[in-house]
Amino acid sequence: MAEASVFSVEQFSCPVCLDLLKDPVTIHCGHSYCMSCITDCWDQEDQKRVYSCPQCRQTFSPTPALGKNTMLAIVVEKLKKTNLKAAVPAGHGDVECDICTGRKHKAVKSCLVCLESYCQTHFERHEEFRSGKRHKVTDATGRLQQMICHQHDKLLELFCRTDQQCVCVLCMTDEHKNHETVSTAAERTEKESEIQQRIQQRQKDLEQLREAVESHKRSAQTAVEDSERIFTELIRSIERSRSEVTQRIRDQEKTAVSRAEGQMERLEQETEDLKKRNSELEQLSHTDDHIHFLQVTEI
Repeated sequence: MAEASVFSVEQFSCPVCLDLLKDPVTIHCGHSYCMSCITDCWDQEDQKRVYSCPQCRQTFSPTPALGKNTMLAIVVEKLKKTNLKAAVPAGHGDVECDICTGRKHKAVKSCLVCLESYCQTHFERHEEFRSGKRHKVTDATGRLQQMICHQHDKLLELFCRTDQQCVCVLCMTDEHKNHETVSTAAERTEKESEIQQRIQQRQKDLEQLREAVESHKRSAQTAVEDSERIFTELIRSIERSRSEVTQRIRDQEKTAVSRAEGQMERLEQETEDLKKRNSELEQLSHTDDHIHFLQVTEI
């Protein structure tokens, strides 16, 4: 581990594929590449019969003979073993590094120019090789394909307000010419502002509705309390009237009963007097003294 720590990953990365050198070869200018990478580059220059270094642009003719740099291959292998121990494998749902070969590592950044995602190691190499002109990068995303124009293979960095869609710089000069366009960042800011305004308006509307509900509840409670008070007073009034009517009926009953009882006493007394007189008359029923009978029966 101590031996591997003296190596720099960037020093042993292929300038073409950005990965650690595989079957490394060193050409006459001193730059090193993967055997397959430099071969592919020079295959594209066959028609010109002049071959160049992709890095320093030194030209060669005819094609230089390529031989594996054995010492460099040993160093790269040691560095690869050290690097693999520190790498974080991509898990389920993670964005994978597009450069890693074999087991993919978790991507940490995505380049919006190269349209590739990189693990920490490959991102550092990307930045090293692009030190002259920085590319626009973002946190690792699995939506790179949705962020480019499928017609022009350019980043969708503009928004057409006329057609309400994201467009690239070439779209703006073609089918979206003379349309109202702004940067996606500006449109996002505008949209976020609109959303915030709508949220605030909805919150205001919600608060007004809450106040209206509370007002209705208070009004309803007041109406209930008023009706309870009114009906309570009505019930009390009816109870008083019922008591008064009952008392009046009882008074009338008492008066009538008292009068009737007085009459009954008189009638009973008269009946007793008549019965007594009748007894006396029975005793005189056998006398022929009519004058005495009439005097005795005189009421």
